[in-house]
Amino acid sequence: MPLTLHARTPSAALTAMEGIKEYIRSNQLAPGDVLPSEATLCEQLGYSRSSIREAMRILATLDIVEVRHGYGTYVSQMSLEPLVNGLIFRTVLEAERSFDGLISLVDAREALDISLGRQLIAALDEQTERKLRVLVDTMRENNDGDVSFAEQDQEFHNLLMAGVSNPLIQELTEVFRRVHTAVAPALGLDHSHSVQNTADTHVEILDALHDGDVLVYEEAVRKHYQPLRTMIEEQAKARGFSQEEP
Repeated sequence: MPLTLHARTPSAALTAMEGIKEYIRSNQLAPGDVLPSEATLCEQLGYSRSSIREAMRILATLDIVEVRHGYGTYVSQMSLEPLVNGLIFRTVLEAERSFDGLISLVDAREALDISLGRQLIAALDEQTERKLRVLVDTMRENNDGDVSFAEQDQEFHNLLMAGVSNPLIQELTEVFRRVHTAVAPALGLDHSHSVQNTADTHVEILDALHDGDVLVYEEAVRKHYQPLRTMIEEQAKARGFSQEEP
């Protein structure tokens, strides 16, 4: 007798989750606003308490709500934390077969940085430029193989991206950086030998922004990511596969 496939019916918890999301939208609740109690939501939305409770757990995992024990449940700031965690897991998992996921991550970071040239030129002021050059000098001072420059590198990019007017672009830039920072050690990528190149390309980026030269800025960004691409290619070969593998 042939098998009959049926469409999966959404669970009560998932249906309740959509009901809570609709409640947030229809009541125009903003991040930080408190949600009604479980009992009130059960009464207003028509779901069981167990469904509402499970729906809240899912929404908390997605960073849509924040449960503060003893105080209630609030609309969350809705950060991109779930995206960060998902990308980290997917990139590390894919590395068992190929480094395509990591190459895609580098491609996305590079493309996003390149797209911001004109905005960064317009936003750069003397005070910010001075701070950025001090950070680059600190990176060079730490170029002894023993001192990590990651903190200065992160501060450099955060300060540079502060001039971007689009908050979503700022968040996505930070997401890509955090994902790479998390997966690099797990995949055996060693950045200790690239400190000098990183400092040099940071100077080239700053010089291009100071001169208002978008094309030179774009080339400096590509040079900034090239050592990382080389490291990925070397690690891929060491593991016996290429980036073209499915």
